[in-house]
Amino acid sequence: MKRLSLAILLLLSAAPRAQQAAPPDIPFASVANFLKVPADMNLGEGAGVAVNSKGHVFVFTRGNISGPAFGATAAQLLEFGADGKFLREIGKGLYAFSFAHTVRVDKDDNIWCVDKGSDMVVKFNPDGHVVTVFGRKKEASDEAEPWKRVTPPLAPINGYFRQPTDVTWNAQGDIFISDGYINSRVAKYDKNGEWVKSWGEPGNGPGQFSTPHGIASDANGNVYVADRNNGRIQVFDGNGTLLRQIKIDLPVPSGVQPVIGDPIGAATAPQFRPGSPWTVCITPGPNPVLYTSDAFPGRIYKMDLEGHILGVLGRAGRQLKQFGWIHEMACPSENELYVAEVLNWRVQKLVLHPVKGGSIATR
Repeated sequence: MKRLSLAILLLLSAAPRAQQAAPPDIPFASVANFLKVPADMNLGEGAGVAVNSKGHVFVFTRGNISGPAFGATAAQLLEFGADGKFLREIGKGLYAFSFAHTVRVDKDDNIWCVDKGSDMVVKFNPDGHVVTVFGRKKEASDEAEPWKRVTPPLAPINGYFRQPTDVTWNAQGDIFISDGYINSRVAKYDKNGEWVKSWGEPGNGPGQFSTPHGIASDANGNVYVADRNNGRIQVFDGNGTLLRQIKIDLPVPSGVQPVIGDPIGAATAPQFRPGSPWTVCITPGPNPVLYTSDAFPGRIYKMDLEGHILGVLGRAGRQLKQFGWIHEMACPSENELYVAEVLNWRVQKLVLHPVKGGSIATR
């Protein structure tokens, strides 16, 4: 039975798909100058953004740079109030802060930082103190150097990461970490931080990954992985069984230019192909929706959890309401989004105005 199911899934994933019609544009506004950064501070690359139950905004930025031009440390965690006022810096000089990737806040307002450079995931309590550490940084006393991508890939090791990217949890408190640029898998821990299992491997087949760049879970414990370089979101149950794939195949609006590079290059490099998901965010509450985004043409896509597109917003650019590589999104409600941008060195607060009408199937 398993072989038959896998064969059907392979046929479906290999079948040609008609390009989808253009979905409705969602009207939205960007709150100008929302974050009140101190006079002597600038944000670096916007790697991560998250919001807690009080509406406080946490920004994981590639700032506070130290070291040489190449191989410098670049990670700073900042907290802002619901009004955008700067409150504090958390974890200044932390051993695990090397190259910021994402930040998440769990249901108890603990703050989790995923650092691609140190291969570590750190959990802070709401007071800003470290309570749990996952993974381990290469020791500076050894000949520490970046991971090399080799063929065949190195075998993953339980409890260690190679450039992890994101973290999420289910209702039972199980922890899921996308790992990442090198290992191409999902690691699962229980609520006490005990290793459970991992699934996935490098590749483009069902259940395989090519840069699992973001991860989120729904109220039923299903895990959504932004499989960026394969141009899809893969959905699994909490044990790693593949449930479905979500792909976006929409026309690129005429005249849209990438923020960096030429349109041909942006459309052919795997991470820059239209519809290749960099992010995945699921809203809380009884009627959740899923948001994802791509680098080119730089849009945000609103979908139901089955992958039907409900609308799109924005495009690549440097102005307000335009985006330069959204690296992470926070979606505390259906009509309020926070987006951290790598190229524009900022976080935008977006207020959406609902669009009534139908949806467009993505599979």
